Amino acid sequence: MLIFSVPRTLLNAQTPIISVCLTQSSRSHHDMSLSSGGSEIPGNMSARSYSEISEVETLKVGLDLVSAARRNIGFLKTVAESQWLHQKPTVIEAIRRYNELWMPLVSDLTVESTTPPTIHPPIDIEWVWFCHTLNPVYYRQYCESKFSKLIGKATIFDEENEEYALMRCRELWVRRYPNEPFENEVDYDSDVRVPEAANEEELLEEVKKNRFLYSKFSEPYRAEIVYLIAARQRYKKFLFMVQSSIDLCSSLVPASDIMLMWLSHQSYPTVYAEDLKEMEGDLGKVVSMWATVKEKEAEETKKLWERTFDQPYEKAGGEIALELDGGVSFKRTVYWEVSDTDVNTKYKPMHPRFLLEVCVFVRLRDKMKEMQEDMKRNVLRLRMVRCHRELKLEKPVSDFPYSSWRKAWHLYCEFGTKGVIFEIRTRGGSCFKGSSVQETVTFHWNDLLRAPSLTLEKEDQQVKIAASITPPVQAPYLLKCVPDRVTDDSGAMISDLILRMNQYRPQEGRWLSRTVLDHAGRECFVIRIRVGEGFWRRGGETPSAVKWEDRIIEIREGSWSYVAGSIGRAPVQ
Repeated sequence: MLIFSVPRTLLNAQTPIISVCLTQSSRSHHDMSLSSGGSEIPGNMSARSYSEISEVETLKVGLDLVSAARRNIGFLKTVAESQWLHQKPTVIEAIRRYNELWMPLVSDLTVESTTPPTIHPPIDIEWVWFCHTLNPVYYRQYCESKFSKLIGKATIFDEENEEYALMRCRELWVRRYPNEPFENEVDYDSDVRVPEAANEEELLEEVKKNRFLYSKFSEPYRAEIVYLIAARQRYKKFLFMVQSSIDLCSSLVPASDIMLMWLSHQSYPTVYAEDLKEMEGDLGKVVSMWATVKEKEAEETKKLWERTFDQPYEKAGGEIALELDGGVSFKRTVYWEVSDTDVNTKYKPMHPRFLLEVCVFVRLRDKMKEMQEDMKRNVLRLRMVRCHRELKLEKPVSDFPYSSWRKAWHLYCEFGTKGVIFEIRTRGGSCFKGSSVQETVTFHWNDLLRAPSLTLEKEDQQVKIAASITPPVQAPYLLKCVPDRVTDDSGAMISDLILRMNQYRPQEGRWLSRTVLDHAGRECFVIRIRVGEGFWRRGGETPSAVKWEDRIIEIREGSWSYVAGSIGRAPVQ
């Protein structure tokens, strides 16, 4: 009897391979010409593309944001999985250790040098420190009031360097605080200590507030290098937009990829302060992670971005979702159940499944204003390059505006579909059904992966289409079990063909059989259930049912060995 284990969550067999929710993308970096579109560009901005802005004008970031964001995602995941870190006694003790032990130690080590010391604190202190730095104004006031300077954090992105920094920190800690344990050893059963200082209560609120921060960025594609590089590019553009917008009435709302970069930048306070010292006042316009967001603010941010860069603001993996009473919320449409290692790699027939998020924005070309009547017969159809030929999503061309981008489709696709095709089709007259293709625009996933910001924009005579994707990542297995022929004890299907091959020796035993298919329809396993025993002859013996306790369920790895047509034998393994 074989045992089969699939630790990844299996999607329901009826779940479609492409999930569709109608609604998003961004545009190619080399073709971002500014267009007022009838609206005045805010402040002192001239109508130039972002690619035309010189390096002197753009913001220089003194931090490897890609490495910082990638490390922070891993750190947040560790914190989320460490339930002991969220116990109130642990948090209060961590805040005490941070206030009374850690910060004075770091401050003394930076007396002669402005460079932060290369040491790494225990995880409880690191978590409090991280949450503290995400409120830059509060953190600066705290540091200046206690140490008369801003305390920075060392940039340690390599695991070996991090391990060395932790060992060095332990040595310094033991030497300075011989009576204080290096790790947080608070007793959970003891009475919870009441925070004594005022700043301890404020820190406690900061830590509580960020407890579920990882859930905002837990999709596996967030840690992919190509995604983070695109997010860094958009973050710098966002800062440029913030700095250039003068007399803005409403606040600006960062998209999820920009927010990730902003938080990573803030977590290194001295670098953040130096990089943004010229625009410190401007950042008051930006909505923080946990602030309450108004729909009007999100819409104004989208419009300002479009006027500044002539691009849609949202993109795949860079969305805005709102919670009216709870601040910004990035809600996931697909449940990404992944692990660091795939335990099913030992099952050779199981092929990994890769998913990517796709967002599409559409905008009419200005010259189409004169063709209002003709447009009423035109539709924009979406199809896949490969597979899913039955998928045909249509929207009337007249539904799209001239002055702004509108989110048309938001898809989750298999990477094996290769890409997406858009067709401009004209419907037949009143006496004719169907439609005819006028123009076709195609986006291939590989082209989008090589594009700046993972986005491309193409246009035809009528519309502009912007598509963006997230890097493909391994998704949960999608398996489907389908009925197959009854088999005998040897694993051969019950058939006259097998009977002839066995020189008419009756096939012994009866097993109900099922074939397990993966997302691409490939055979992975054969499941067999023993329900009968004995021989079967015409007019003679008939198999008898086996007792419940004698039933056997076995799973054989691989596909059927077909001898002719659909008749075959179950795999041996």
